Amino acid sequence: MTDTSLLLELSRDEVVTHSYVRDVALPSGGILALVTLDNDRDHRRPSTLGPVTLVEFSETLDALRARAASGEIRAIAVTGKPYFLAAGADLSKVGQIPSREAGRQMARLGHDALGKLHDAGVPTFVFINGLALGGGLEIALNADYRSVDSAAPALAFPEVFLGIIPGWGGAWLLPNLIGIENALKVIVENPLKNNRTLKPGQALELGIADVMFGSAAFLEDSIRWADGVISGAVKVARPHVPGKIERAVKWDAAIAIARKTVQKRIGTVAKAPYAALDLLAGAKKATRDEGFAAEDEALADLISGDQFRASIYAFDLVQKRAKHPAGAPSPDLARKITKVGIVGAGLMASQFALLFVRKLKVPVVITDIDEARVSRGVDGIRSSIDELQAKGHVSPDESNRLKALISGTTDIADFADCDWVIEAVFEELCVKQDVFSRVEKVVSESCVLATNTSSLSVSAIGSVLTEPARLVGFHFFNPVAVMPLVEVVNTPSTDDETLATAMAVAKTLGKNAVITADAPGFVVNRVLAKLLGEAMHAVETGTPFEVVDRATAPFGLPMTPFELLELVGLTVGAHVLDTHHAAFPERFFESEALHRLAEFGHIFERDSKGNRKGFDPKAVKLVGGSGSGEKREALTEEQLRIRIEDGLADEIGRMLDGGVVAAPEDIDLCLILGAGWPFQMGGATPYLDRVGASERVRGRAFHDPLIRGVGAA
Repeated sequence: MTDTSLLLELSRDEVVTHSYVRDVALPSGGILALVTLDNDRDHRRPSTLGPVTLVEFSETLDALRARAASGEIRAIAVTGKPYFLAAGADLSKVGQIPSREAGRQMARLGHDALGKLHDAGVPTFVFINGLALGGGLEIALNADYRSVDSAAPALAFPEVFLGIIPGWGGAWLLPNLIGIENALKVIVENPLKNNRTLKPGQALELGIADVMFGSAAFLEDSIRWADGVISGAVKVARPHVPGKIERAVKWDAAIAIARKTVQKRIGTVAKAPYAALDLLAGAKKATRDEGFAAEDEALADLISGDQFRASIYAFDLVQKRAKHPAGAPSPDLARKITKVGIVGAGLMASQFALLFVRKLKVPVVITDIDEARVSRGVDGIRSSIDELQAKGHVSPDESNRLKALISGTTDIADFADCDWVIEAVFEELCVKQDVFSRVEKVVSESCVLATNTSSLSVSAIGSVLTEPARLVGFHFFNPVAVMPLVEVVNTPSTDDETLATAMAVAKTLGKNAVITADAPGFVVNRVLAKLLGEAMHAVETGTPFEVVDRATAPFGLPMTPFELLELVGLTVGAHVLDTHHAAFPERFFESEALHRLAEFGHIFERDSKGNRKGFDPKAVKLVGGSGSGEKREALTEEQLRIRIEDGLADEIGRMLDGGVVAAPEDIDLCLILGAGWPFQMGGATPYLDRVGASERVRGRAFHDPLIRGVGAA
């Protein structure tokens, strides 16, 4: 039995998933021992795999192997409680592992327990009756055969997303079952695409499952099918098992392509994707034992490292804190929304309308200054609904209902019965003030007014209102349908009913809302303005663009500062820097050069496919001709990195001291959900603590204890 001495402390309060065994008579004769994994909790608590759970599962399989050797049973099958096979390792326990050696014990314990399905002395089956994630899916892969319920919500290996690897057999078993290209998709590509999962039909098509049955008689059908497999009446095909040609020709090429793709997508800071790629590369020639041993070492390294601890912190933010926003009033105060008004008919307004009508399923009316704009807007929204139908995301009936709920008008009086009005107009104070002063005259006293401003003072916008208490900031991020964050801006005038309604609307829209004070840039734009402003200031004062790229690489961001500027738009970026410089001239840089780049149109040279080739020499020259008047002195990578780290730590500290949000966790939640800050960095504050920036500029860390790994301790 695997040594578990270092894991005992983790097991004291483990929610144990038990292995309940019952004998099932097979139609052709003999007994199938059916193991049901169940933590004795309801559907709100998935079954997970902690140390005690794995020991019990291992001992259960030992007993069943003995029964198989004596001829008592003909087969072993594993299934789960309703809706779940297992959700993988208990992250609350894995995240507390005290040393690298304890991490290796955890890896070996999983291999030892699950691996007994491969060496049971009789055929083994897993009936995937529900959610199967990470270690839950590895239970299935360690068995000989697998069935899947057509209603199972998801099958996936999310480990790379969380900063680790499938370390209980998955990285060796999967490519040797379904081929290297399919395995790369499941283990590396899907987690890096916002943690995509597989539907049962996809798992069947890939060869992860051997057969699929409906929910109504899933267990009975699976047992009958297993009986056929045991008797030889059913032959199980494995068309995707890699042969000699795939191993000789495709394998290395697929790994090389995947490595380049990952590097282009997320850079080289994240360790888990590259560890997974190394394991998948080794699975071509490694024996099962060699592959599992390599997983043990890789998992021990990652579990004990900084990035996994930061990932667990980020995971808890998204899964727990985001569901209980700091400073939110009672949901009971929220007003019911029966009709939505949107001021504007352009791209942003259309995105709003589509989201509101799909999620709230209430009438949505858009308005603009002339009929032509309104008609184009309504037609565009309805076309988007048609596209959703064509992709199978909505049924024909639902499509018709949604399109019927969309209307347009040039008469603001048609907002009279709206409960919620949001603007999507130009980012100019006088324009937004004019909009709301006109809207306020026609809507009821209980109607909530929401502004999507990204840079203006919400209080200033509301200063023209008779009832500013009804105004709230409701800042979406682009693209609206995809980005999960909404910054809900609570002004000194905003009342609890308005704030509660905004939080309820955000929840219904499927967004995570973070309440912020009415401060310049709120959270995301203020942090990004600091980063981008420092980057532009560096190149304006003589630091080469390439040095800026390298200096910011350790932050692990999916884009360099200059790539981000091109993505958001150079004109928008210049406006953001100007706005923050106006608010905090002593700490934020404006950028004359960025305005020139905006007029020029781009920073990078790109090929015909839009891929970055390098910095355009003309753009570089434009920046070099800056008239800032400051001394031009190139910084080294280290000098600039420390300058940016210290600047971010200082600004985030000021935001917390000024009450922009309640805690560092809210800063990180905003950056993860609104700016794509990587999970493995945990947002900004854990990183700034680890590199000493918060201590240097504030005299204290943001977190106590620090969010960091345990190394070889």
